[in-house]
Amino acid sequence: MSDRLPYQTAVVTGATSGIGRATVLKLRQMRLEVYAIGRNAAALEELAASSGAIAVQADVRDTDAFAARFADIEVDILVNNAGILSTRALFHEIDPAEIDAMIDVNLKAPMHLTRTVLPGMVARKCGHLIFVGSSGGQAPYPSMSAYGASKAGLSLFCDNLRCDLLGTSVRVTEVVPGRVQTDLYRTAFVDNQAQAVLYDGYRPIQPEHIAAVIGNAIELPVFVDVARVEVFPTDQATGGGTMVKFQQ
Repeated sequence: MSDRLPYQTAVVTGATSGIGRATVLKLRQMRLEVYAIGRNAAALEELAASSGAIAVQADVRDTDAFAARFADIEVDILVNNAGILSTRALFHEIDPAEIDAMIDVNLKAPMHLTRTVLPGMVARKCGHLIFVGSSGGQAPYPSMSAYGASKAGLSLFCDNLRCDLLGTSVRVTEVVPGRVQTDLYRTAFVDNQAQAVLYDGYRPIQPEHIAAVIGNAIELPVFVDVARVEVFPTDQATGGGTMVKFQQ
C-alpha cells in the first residue's frame, strides 16, 4: 500500500477475467487486501492462489448476500467492474429478458453494492468508489440500446454521487474504456465471432492497461479525484454520423 494513502481493503467485482482480474492483480501489487468477487469458482480459486486475493463466489445481483458478507469489514475501495453485454440486437428485436439482465448487472447492482459500503466510508471520511463504465454510455452505437442506457445511467450516477459526497473525502472515479480485449462480447456475437469481428487485425486496449489507470487514480493524493477518464485505443474514435436512403 502507498504510504500516502489510508486505504487497506479493496473489493473488486467481476474479478475472474478481463479488467476485473487485472485490477485484482494490480491492487495486490499495491499491497492492498483484495476481495475478488465472481461466479466462476475455479477461476476464483486460481486467482486467489496466484495473487493472494480473498475469493468470494457471489452474484453481484444478490445484494443481501453481499451486505452480509461485508457487514463487519471496512471496505476502503470498491471497484464496480462486473458488467454484461449479453446480446447485440436492434431494440425492437431484443429479448425483453436481456433488457432486465443488463440493467440489473450494469446499473442496479453497482448502485446497491455502493449503498452497502458507502455509510462506512462516509463515517470514516475515507474511501474510493471506482466504476468501470463504457464508451457505449457516452455515445450511441448500433444494436446496443439497452447496454448503452445502463452505462449512461451509471455515468450519471457517478456525477450525482460526487455531489452527495462533497466534504466526506470519499472519491468517485468512472473509468470509460473504448475497445478492450475481454470476454464481454462472448455471447453478443453469433457463432462466437467476437474475436474475428472486434480484435483480429486491430490494436485493442488490454485489461492490464485499464488496471493501470485504476491504480494511478487510487495512488493520487486523497484530495485529488480523477472524476472521469476515457481510455481509447489510439486507432479508435467516436463521432461521425450514419445516413441511409429511405426505401419504401
